[in-house]
Amino acid sequence: MEMKPIGVVHTPYMSVENIPLCASEKLEAVAVVEVFPDYVEGLRDVEGFSHLMLVVHMHEATGTMLTVHPPIDDEGKARGVFATRSPMRPNHIGVSIVELDRVEGHNLFVRGIDLLDGTPLIDIKPYMPYDVRTVIKVGWLEGKAISQDDG
Repeated sequence: MEMKPIGVVHTPYMSVENIPLCASEKLEAVAVVEVFPDYVEGLRDVEGFSHLMLVVHMHEATGTMLTVHPPIDDEGKARGVFATRSPMRPNHIGVSIVELDRVEGHNLFVRGIDLLDGTPLIDIKPYMPYDVRTVIKVGWLEGKAISQDDG
């Protein structure tokens, strides 16, 4: 398998500790998603969407763990990494749903980002109404202080 970045994400979060926990804090940060010149043509028509899914490589993740202790879990239980959004996954792939403010050339200006500055961008997908399910189960997060707006 070979993948190469199509861009890079520029955010105000210079360290992992500064990134808000998407399940417990309102995501307000504005960021710039820079798409590399070879891929700019792929941005055609993207400005018609209100939200995008950014598929990224969590480049600062240094290890892999199959069980993790999520910071939002006040029970302190070890959880399977695939039941969390931890960066400690085998392939360090992440998804961030953001609100698209505007497109200027090869830059997407977005709100609500939860990524580290310099995160490599793997792909962009439009966030569609059918991506929102009306009835979902949230597993071990049931009863935690999370809201629908938090992603």
